Amino acid sequence: MSAPGQPHIPVLLDEVLDGLAIQTGERHVDATFGAGGYTRAILAQGAEVAAFDRDPSAIEGGQSIVAEHDGRLVLIEAPFSQLADELERRGLAPVDGVTLDIGVSSMQLDQAERGFSIQQDGPLDMRMSQAGESAEEWLNTADEAAIADVLFQYGEEPRSRRVARAIVSARPLKRTSELANVVRKALNHKPHDKKDPATRVFQAIRIHLNRELDELTEGLAAAERVLKPGGRLAVVTFHSLEDRLVKRFLRERSGSEPAGSRHRPAVGPRAEPSFETPAKAVRPSEAELARNPRARSATLRVARRTAAAPWSSEGVA
Repeated sequence: MSAPGQPHIPVLLDEVLDGLAIQTGERHVDATFGAGGYTRAILAQGAEVAAFDRDPSAIEGGQSIVAEHDGRLVLIEAPFSQLADELERRGLAPVDGVTLDIGVSSMQLDQAERGFSIQQDGPLDMRMSQAGESAEEWLNTADEAAIADVLFQYGEEPRSRRVARAIVSARPLKRTSELANVVRKALNHKPHDKKDPATRVFQAIRIHLNRELDELTEGLAAAERVLKPGGRLAVVTFHSLEDRLVKRFLRERSGSEPAGSRHRPAVGPRAEPSFETPAKAVRPSEAELARNPRARSATLRVARRTAAAPWSSEGVA
C-alpha cells in the first residue's frame, strides 16, 4: 500500500521476502495481486508466479508485467479462496510459497469511483470484483438491525445501533461523503479528533459486501492444500479481525492451539500438524512507517508447511 498519489509500496516487503526464502526456479502464488508490488519482487528473485485478483481492473493493469517476464507470470481473475482449484486445473500445483495481503488495495483506495475511501467523494460501491450488490444497494434496503450487526461485528463499532439508526433516517444514500458525514454527525465527531469513526463503518460494510473474512478462512485452507512440504505461507493483515483469524489458523494447524474446549469440542482424532510453529508476528519498522503511513496497522505472519496432509474442515485429515 502507499499514500494517495504516491507509487504503490508493498507493505513489509523485505520481511515478506525473508519469510518466503525464494529460490530461483520455484513457483509462488501472489494471492492478492493488486498493483503487482509483491509479484514484481518475487519475480525479481527468479521465481515463477501465479497471481490472483478478483478485481478485473487489477488483472487488466497487470498485463504489462506479464509481457515483461517471458512466461514466468500467470494472472488469474478469481478470488483467492479458489486458488487451489484454479492452480490444480492449470497444472500449477503444488507450489513453494503463497503470499496474501489482506484487505482493500492501494489502487482501489486511490480510485474515488470505487467508493472505498472516506477521504475522496465517490459513489457508494465498495465491490472488489465490480459485481454483485453495491454498498448503495445494501445500505438503502437492509433493515436497521442488520446494518447494526454488520457495523458491530466487522467494524467493532461500539455504538453500532446509533449509527445504523442514523443511516436509515438519512436514506437514500448515494455518495461516500454522505455516508461519512452521517456517521460523523451520529457520533459527534469533531474535525480535530484523532480518529475518524467513518473508517470503522466503511471497513465493516466493505468486509460484509466482499465476504472478506469468509474469503480469508477459505483462502488459508486453499493455501494449505497447494503448498509443498517445506513451502512457505506469508500473510499480511491490516486489522485485528483478520489477524486473529490468521493467528488462530496457524496455531491450530501447527498443534499450538488446544484440541478443543467446552465452546468448541474436538471432533474425532486430531490431524498431524500441517504447519510448523509459526514465527513471531512482524510489525513495520519506524523507517517504513515514515515512508508509508498506510503500513501502520500491518502485521505479518509466516509459517512453513509440513509433509502432513491438509486438514479437513473438521480438523482431521
